[in-house]
Amino acid sequence: MAMMFWYGDGMNGWGWFAMSAGMVLFWGLLITVAVMLFRTLDRAGERPSGSRPSMSAEQILGERLARGEIDEEEYRRRLTALRSSEP
Repeated sequence: MAMMFWYGDGMNGWGWFAMSAGMVLFWGLLITVAVMLFRTLDRAGERPSGSRPSMSAEQILGERLARGEIDEEEYRRRLTALRSSEP
């Protein structure tokens, strides 16, 4: 009765293969999770904290006028073009 669960003097070839494949998969999974976690945390640091919400074309045009990039005549011309192209 004591020898019922004894399968010889060690693992056979399939046992070694399964153990080796399991160890490779375990370490591969562990390294993959660590790399993905690192990338996620790294990308979170790159995002600007005070990013502006998306602006309409008219708001961008108004900012360009306020900064002096375009004059009032060009502002009115472009504003008219924007409003006429809307459906």
